[in-house]
Amino acid sequence: MIFAKKNHLIGLDIGSRTIKLGEVLQKKGRVLQKFGMTDLPQGVIVEGRIKEPAVVVDAIKGLVKDLKVKEQNVATSVAGYSVIIKRIVVGKMTEEELHDTIQYEAEQYIPFDVQDVNIDFHIIGEHESNPNQMNVMLVAAKKEIVNEYVDLLEMADLNPCVIDIDVFAMERVFEENYLDEEGIVALIDIGANKMNINILKDKMSVFTRDVSIGGEQITREIASRFECSFEEAEAAKLGKADNKVPEGDIQEITYSFISGWCGEVRRAVDFFYSTYPEDEIKRIILSGGVAQAPGFLDALSAETSIDVEICNPFQALTIDEKKHDKNYLRSIAPQAAICMGLASRRVDDK
Repeated sequence: MIFAKKNHLIGLDIGSRTIKLGEVLQKKGRVLQKFGMTDLPQGVIVEGRIKEPAVVVDAIKGLVKDLKVKEQNVATSVAGYSVIIKRIVVGKMTEEELHDTIQYEAEQYIPFDVQDVNIDFHIIGEHESNPNQMNVMLVAAKKEIVNEYVDLLEMADLNPCVIDIDVFAMERVFEENYLDEEGIVALIDIGANKMNINILKDKMSVFTRDVSIGGEQITREIASRFECSFEEAEAAKLGKADNKVPEGDIQEITYSFISGWCGEVRRAVDFFYSTYPEDEIKRIILSGGVAQAPGFLDALSAETSIDVEICNPFQALTIDEKKHDKNYLRSIAPQAAICMGLASRRVDDK
């Protein structure tokens, strides 16, 4: 969803626990100009809803100031149950004709009143078995959520130009960093409270799913089992606290949730195979703050029988080592995937 027109944008990924900001310049190739992150207190953003806008605004302003960002035009993204992504089949028509009829088409697939959502679409191409039909990717996001994020950015003295969808930001990172990749690839991003799954066939999204699971499940379980605060449990999970929580118990809790996450991915993969029985997923590219949880990568590979690798959204960028610590970027690379996908967005001036 595009709100303004200017070619250059900064990417701002507003997660439930962390805000990431990235800027990519088009010079001789693509150059990383800015990147930074700042944490948010627990409960400020819950299931994509902004509960304490003032806290989030202050965090954004602080990040912009610390990074000395001059650009005010922003691309951000939303996800969750307020967003519907559906591959649909419609009669063959021009893009202009579909613009006129998309509201009617959307009514058949969206569980919300179409008056309450922003609708966008992308024509994928001719239907595989019927030349009189075509495949279309339909996207709808509740206006209430979109307006919430627009208002937030304007309160932070920024200009919201693009409201993207998390899974499409992941897709853009893939396009920019895995240029020669062919076949079928699953992009999976798992953060504090959500998992985004996007399966690409020949670089085109054919299956998406958002699931409300993530790293905070581990934190809440530690807090409940050992009767400590959320902050103490988070520190224990990250191995940054000297407290009464035994390391062995933390590992046991972590592995139990990892097993659940892997099962969720396997169910998505099985559903994909039921729709495309002749196809095979070549590999999984894993991103998000939980991607580097001990044992997750190996467990996911074993559960799905698919090769898994950690996403590095910086690998195709030119990076000035005088401005950026490459070791730091490597260490936080999975967390930066959606942000860098947003930072790669450009608004066409046409």
